Formats: sequence, structure tokens, C-alpha cells
Amino acid sequence: MQNYWGIDLGGTKIEGVILSAPSPDAVIIRKRIDTEAHRGYDHIMGQIIRLIDMLKAETGLSPERIGFGTPGTFDPARQTMKNCNTTVLNGRPMKQDLARLLGVPVAVANDANCFALAESTMGIVPDVVPNFQTVFGVIMGTGVGGGVVIKGRDGVPFVLNGLQGIGGEWGHNILEENGHPCYCGKRGCNEQVISGPALQRYYQQISGEERTMKEIMERYTEGNDLFASQTVNRLLEYFGRAVSVIINILDPDAIVLGGGVGNVDLLYTEGVERAKKYVFNSREINTQFLKPKLGDSAGVFGAALL
Repeated sequence: MQNYWGIDLGGTKIEGVILSAPSPDAVIIRKRIDTEAHRGYDHIMGQIIRLIDMLKAETGLSPERIGFGTPGTFDPARQTMKNCNTTVLNGRPMKQDLARLLGVPVAVANDANCFALAESTMGIVPDVVPNFQTVFGVIMGTGVGGGVVIKGRDGVPFVLNGLQGIGGEWGHNILEENGHPCYCGKRGCNEQVISGPALQRYYQQISGEERTMKEIMERYTEGNDLFASQTVNRLLEYFGRAVSVIINILDPDAIVLGGGVGNVDLLYTEGVERAKKYVFNSREINTQFLKPKLGDSAGVFGAALL
């Protein structure tokens, strides 16, 4: 019987799961250990091996293949990692090293792709749009990212990684010309406009006060903070512009909004209304905007499905 092994490599934690079937109810075991990324690349590899050995020992099972969710992108041309916020991974042949160390085939995708794949296969999408062709998964939290999932001719969803491994990298499209500098080298990326930290920074700039996104939303709801209203309006307007590009290019059946900012209910109503102004369509947007179902399990479940 085939089991599904997945590892979600985060900056602080590494999580592993074994599933007996592609379902959130089919968890055989799930375990986390510290990444200890400050100790370097080789140590991270060792921690991954250690976690997999623990899963083996506690279940008596052995993997035939393993999927890995990563905090960055695998470059198909160079066969190395790039764009990782766990910077010790950048430039390293992680996929080949893991295959060599584990002795089984491995698949690698970034965390947004894993999120999109999990929600498309065993999350909210099958519940609402079971006959989908294309799904775009959005991460709007500390950063902004995205992943594209397409249903194959065999009916099995797969991640569209792209020629350079950057398929779905929505977070670094330019949204605000001459906007705030981004670590990627550009200015005004989606990530520097509609991420949680970017919105908090904007609120501080116009109000002179530091507040969390949660506090900003509470003050907006109370209706007595002009600066909170301006910040939320900025989120909605720029979200509408940013997501309209996805709809115009991919025209997906569904867009799943993950991450902390993705929990803002107004995105599903007023945010969609703003998008309508920019979508090249003469009638209503039929794209379904969905709240994720799997919570923080999506990353490791998606890795297992790779």
C-alpha cells in the first residue's frame, strides 16, 4: 500500500507527516522538531534525516519517495535553491543532497505551491469547485506568495512550477511604482504593499503610531480611526488590482486566500468588488474566492502530495 510522506521545512520548525491516503483524516503520524537553521546547511540536512528516522522508527514504515515543502524555490536550470528566506539554503543542491542521503526519489516545491496543492486536492476546493481546471493559492501574511495548481488529464492535480521554478511568484510583481524597497531588489512589490508588515508600516507612516494588523482591523471595525480606514482601504484597493492580474492571465476557477491577512473577511466581498474594475470581463467575476480549510496543515499535507 502506498503511503504519502511529506516534510515541511520552515525557518524554525521542520514538520513531517505520513498519510495513508490523500485526506486530512488519513494521518498515520505527524511530528515536529526544531530546524536550528543558525547552525548551517549541513545541520539542517541532518535534522531532516533525524526527523525521517523518527517517523520510520515510530511507524515501522519506510518511504518510497518523499515530498518537501521549502521556504524558497528550486531552480531547475541550476539544480540549486534560490529565493529562500532561510538563506543558508540558497545556492545549495538540496534536492540532490536529500535524494542521496535518503536513497529515494524526492520532489521539492515552495510553501505556497504546497498550500495550493493541498487545498486543491484535500481542502476547500473539492468541496466547492470539484470539477476545477485551475486554482491559484495565495499566501498573504508576513510575506506574499502564490502557487498555481492545474488538474491533469488523469484528473490528478499538479503544481505548475514553470521553466525557471517561479510559477505563481505573485508576491514580487510590481504593484506600486516607486514604492517601498523590497529585498528582491525591486520597489513596490505586492509583498511591500499588501503583506501584514507592509500594512502595519503604512499605518505607522500616516498615524505616527505602531499597531498590529489585528489592532488595525479592530479599530477599523469600531469606526473611530481614520488611519485604520485608510489602511484597510489601501489593502482592498491594491488587493483588487493585484488579484485582477491573476484572473486576467490564468482565469482560475478558484483563488484560495491563505496567511494572516487572508483572514480579513472584507477581501472576499469588497476586495472582489475592487478587482472587478480591473478584470477584462464585461460581466460578473465567476472566480470563487475561498477561505482555506486545512489551516497550518496545508504545507506539510501539500508536501506529501508532491
